[in-house]
Amino acid sequence: MLQNRLKYSQLIKAEAARLGFMFCGIAKAGFLEEEAPRLETWLKSGFHGEMQYMENHFDRRLDPTKLVDGAKSVISLALNYYTEEKQSDPLAPKISKYAYGTDYHFVIKDKLKQLLEIIRENIGDVEGRVFVDSAPVLDKAWAKKAGLGWTGKNTNLLNKNAGSFFFLCELILDLDLEYDVAPTQDHCGTCTRCIDACPTDAIVAPYLVDGSRCISYLTIELKNEIPAEFQGKMDNWMFGCDVCQDVCPWNRFSIAHKEPQFFPHEELLGISAQDWEEITEDTFRKVFQKSAVKRTKFSGLKRNIGFLSKQDQLA
Repeated sequence: MLQNRLKYSQLIKAEAARLGFMFCGIAKAGFLEEEAPRLETWLKSGFHGEMQYMENHFDRRLDPTKLVDGAKSVISLALNYYTEEKQSDPLAPKISKYAYGTDYHFVIKDKLKQLLEIIRENIGDVEGRVFVDSAPVLDKAWAKKAGLGWTGKNTNLLNKNAGSFFFLCELILDLDLEYDVAPTQDHCGTCTRCIDACPTDAIVAPYLVDGSRCISYLTIELKNEIPAEFQGKMDNWMFGCDVCQDVCPWNRFSIAHKEPQFFPHEELLGISAQDWEEITEDTFRKVFQKSAVKRTKFSGLKRNIGFLSKQDQLA
């Protein structure tokens, strides 16, 4: 039985690598005892802002056996999205690197489904589900438990060999596997670059982020108007924010991804500041047809650009 667990785990990791995943680790499914009080305190502090869905399914967030009947293993995977490409106009409103190409939800879900199919073909009748932000799974907690890295002071998962520019996802199975060694130790040391650089002071303490102050939240999740208190603090970001990752010393080890679907739309990086100001809904649909930017909708992007323009006028 032990031999089978090892063989199955090696197969899964080999196939994950073949599909393009940067890392793959496996942890035993069970209740996340350490995360429970942290999540409860974070929610009670209101750090989730208007993301009411974070309050739902509290038990399921902490226990994958409530998501998949008979769950025994949580396979955590990471897919690189780092790129050295940048928007050509330095004055143009900025988009987070992760949103340059095709929406990662589609790309990763397709890869995970392929991996699950390979597992069933080679191992047999295995029940499982794939997860990419679409269900209450604590990605970073499981990735840490599977040995993929440690939680940085900006609360992103960090890896010594690759930094943090990667997506996390899971495959939860009712299959016993060989589990990876306990979490990597914290390598942030005395560094506070992410805390010092955050434009909106969203990192309120080491390892604690007030999500309602995060630029990613303000430009994507927030559906109402951006509060006036953030005027002059958005660092010209119109969709997402990379600041706390860009300044992290561990990201000097980031290497450019090789996933064709993450390459930017041919027009995206060349759009000038003035063109962004005048963007039409037709252009928005064309450039962001398969992009995660669609999540904020045309009206949301215009709101963000307008907020940045007002900021410039007041400066």
